[in-house]
Amino acid sequence: MKKMRFLILSSLLLFASASCKMNYSFTGGSIDPKIKTISIKYFPNNAILIQPTLSQSFTEALKDKFSSQTKLNLVKNGGDLNIEGAITGYSTTPVAIQGNETAALNRLTITVSVKFTNNLDEKQNFEQSFSRFEDYPSSQNLSTVEETLIKDINEALVEDIFNKSVVNW
Repeated sequence: MKKMRFLILSSLLLFASASCKMNYSFTGGSIDPKIKTISIKYFPNNAILIQPTLSQSFTEALKDKFSSQTKLNLVKNGGDLNIEGAITGYSTTPVAIQGNETAALNRLTITVSVKFTNNLDEKQNFEQSFSRFEDYPSSQNLSTVEETLIKDINEALVEDIFNKSVVNW
């Protein structure tokens, strides 16, 4: 009798769990299944100080993030989701001033202005500036560490934009 109850209960639990559908994603965003495409326009560098490769590297990092973390198809124009904007700030400033009035660290800061448009749900649209920085020792010349700093800052900016755009926690 106990075996029969166990089999019935096990069968019911198995049936119930099989009929429940749950969708979890730990790698990407929570995107409405109706959304199929995204267009990401080139981000021009409108900052006062221009770094020649920044626009290209930032735009490509943003495209790579959406391509690798979502199932959206990247299209040139007219996607269900659209991301556009510009690099509005690129600056280096001294931080951590020491007693002899010299900086122990310098800070590279990059700011981007982003316009996100969801053509299927306009309540999700936003325009916002995102800014990130990395510090480096003042004993190092910016040109020697610039590539690494830009890569790290771009990753952080792209993550912020991705989270704001499609991660609905």
